[in-house]
Amino acid sequence: MTKGKAEKGDWFLKGVRDGIPIALGYFAVAFALGIKAKEAGVLPAEGFLMSFLTHASAGEYAGLQVIAEKTGYLMMAVMTVVASARYFLMSMALSQRLDPNLGLRHRFLVAFGLTDEIFGAEIAQKGYVEPKYAYGLFVLPFLGWPAGTAFGILMGNLLPDIVVSALSVALYGMFLAIIVPPARKHPAIFVGVLVSFALSFLASRLPGIRDLSSGIRIIILTVLVTAALAIVRPVTDKELSGEEEEKKRKTEERDHA
Repeated sequence: MTKGKAEKGDWFLKGVRDGIPIALGYFAVAFALGIKAKEAGVLPAEGFLMSFLTHASAGEYAGLQVIAEKTGYLMMAVMTVVASARYFLMSMALSQRLDPNLGLRHRFLVAFGLTDEIFGAEIAQKGYVEPKYAYGLFVLPFLGWPAGTAFGILMGNLLPDIVVSALSVALYGMFLAIIVPPARKHPAIFVGVLVSFALSFLASRLPGIRDLSSGIRIIILTVLVTAALAIVRPVTDKELSGEEEEKKRKTEERDHA
């Protein structure tokens, strides 16, 4: 075996090892998503295919809201795009960490496997991100996510309704786990979260707006709040590059020393 082949194999295996905890976490979260999918009338095979092709928690949850309300395909597409818009930014950031000579096929495949956690693992690598590492990193989560969804739907059909209702709360715990850490670090995000809660409550009570479907309300509020935050508190180049977080980490380590 040549050195080049050995290095490529090592990169893939390293990605697989790094993807194990991500896959386990995805299975647990997808199980809660499956409970929600069961309530929307989705079958286990349909849930598996949905997560296999989408693998986006917020996007799938938004799609399930549309399915439950029987709104339509166009609304589902718009909801999924809005809820998953952050992947546009992640893809653009990751594209700067890929070898300029990397072919378009590899770029599409790496982008297809992009999720929040996988992006974090890939962007943490030094130098250019090796495609073999990205494929190894994604292979187990790629299976764990749809398997968890299908298993959640299956168990939702078998468990008593009171247990299913209790398990459905776990999905909201996942969203809290997503927004709390960045909200603690960035005051602008914290304010944005509070404003979103307040506006969502008002939208469900105000005449006219409350008559809209929850999907349309989510789209309107998401676009308005995110656009306002982008204008009031735009992200700086240093924050995008991670320099601010690195400086903060070194300062905290120096203070504890």
